[in-house]
Amino acid sequence: MSGSSTAGTEPLLVARDIRKQYGGVIALDGVSLTLHAGEVHCLAGENGSGKSTLIKIMSGVEVQSAGTITVDGRPRAAQNPRDAMQEGIDVIFQDLALFPNLTVAENIAITSVLARRKRTVSLSAMRTRAAAIVSELGIDLDIDAYVEDLTIADRQLTAICRSLAKRARVIFMDEPTTALTRREVDNLLVVVERLRAGGAAIVFVSHKLDEVLAVSQRVTVLRNGSLVAEGDAADFTPESISRAMTGRDLAELTPTDTVRSEGRPALSVQALTLGGAFEAIDLDVHPGEILGLTGLLGSGRTEIAEAIMGLAPADSGTVTVGARTQAVRSIRDALDLGLGYVPGDRLSQGLFIERSISDNMIVGTIAEQTKAGFISRQKVDREVSEGIAGLTIKAASAQAPVSSLSGGNQQRVVLARELARRPVVLLLNSPTVGVDVGSKEGILEALQARAAEGMAIVIISDDVSELVSVCHRVVFIKRGRVGRSLTGSAITVDDITKELAA
Repeated sequence: MSGSSTAGTEPLLVARDIRKQYGGVIALDGVSLTLHAGEVHCLAGENGSGKSTLIKIMSGVEVQSAGTITVDGRPRAAQNPRDAMQEGIDVIFQDLALFPNLTVAENIAITSVLARRKRTVSLSAMRTRAAAIVSELGIDLDIDAYVEDLTIADRQLTAICRSLAKRARVIFMDEPTTALTRREVDNLLVVVERLRAGGAAIVFVSHKLDEVLAVSQRVTVLRNGSLVAEGDAADFTPESISRAMTGRDLAELTPTDTVRSEGRPALSVQALTLGGAFEAIDLDVHPGEILGLTGLLGSGRTEIAEAIMGLAPADSGTVTVGARTQAVRSIRDALDLGLGYVPGDRLSQGLFIERSISDNMIVGTIAEQTKAGFISRQKVDREVSEGIAGLTIKAASAQAPVSSLSGGNQQRVVLARELARRPVVLLLNSPTVGVDVGSKEGILEALQARAAEGMAIVIISDDVSELVSVCHRVVFIKRGRVGRSLTGSAITVDDITKELAA
């Protein structure tokens, strides 16, 4: 699908020497970007590299401090998102910004209707417009369904259709495949190719480098706010992009082949059942073992983890940590047993987003920092400093709000908080989703280090490379039941991919 470069055609948009400064912080330093019609352009970089700032400038949310932008060869006039929309520039953000209580048709057409500033709205006209766009893309999407009832994949398609309704010619897609299954990703990439063939310029932002290279014609890589590499996609590999993003070769993580399984398991789950989600789940995890729990979305893998943690208590079954056995009915039960949990959605489930890094990191161990009703600032500062250093969290200070951090650093804060509690068993749901390759490597190395010290770790994930990199054993969940398992050197990309597709 990557096709050939479009360098010989007249560009739709040219940004030259873009600089953006916030006070004393330089977010972008002389970055240039050229986009052509009928091109998919990969924009790569670690969290905090400047990608989001560049996208905000292109879409009129921010104004550059220096540099020029031309659209169709003319200096752009856009000073806000509405102006950018008039120029045919749109962004599909990770949160998609859809109205859950409106239908697909209404979501697709509403922005373009509002832009015309009419006092009345024709629902039938909106529906007709939406149906025409869905038909144009050749996709299967129920335009009368409410968005709140859609799958993540169909919401993504709705957002793409909305961009076309705005007559967007330049579409930025920010991490569009993060929450999709392999099959849904393949379907989305087909839609992206149709958009490209129709003359749109697509900027594809994703940490899944194999995906972007499969669909892109050009690549631009940012690091620390600067342009460090650009060129035809055919001249790049995932490894060369990773090297440009991080400035170094990333180590290939490999687990030891096996973990000694004699003796008492650190975690034993027996006959765990939750009606409609999973049934009769038996799992053992030993000290020092990293167990991968995988399966397609809807297989029950996340529900099993949430039941073990008491977030969605099971109907029956027991959880044993060490020598202690009980039916876990609440998160407090799980914590008291010695379990820790890193949720899949760090923003809504894992962080107090407007509180400081320090507050987020100590909230799980506040009792240990308190004596006679007073918090020991010395203990807090020591623990926070150790957490920041141990996981290489990049922040101006420990008092900076978590909202100011990149996605990778936010994930490290959640992990640091759970590690500070020193759980016997740590469960992590999609621990590296939405983070860059450098942050991913750092997080997985930290987990390997804790496993080497004897902590039992369970990773719930469908990221095949992640499972291969660190897991001693991988267990497949299918239709709410435990299926096949792989151990040691039998854990390969091909075997996991085939089993997931079976």
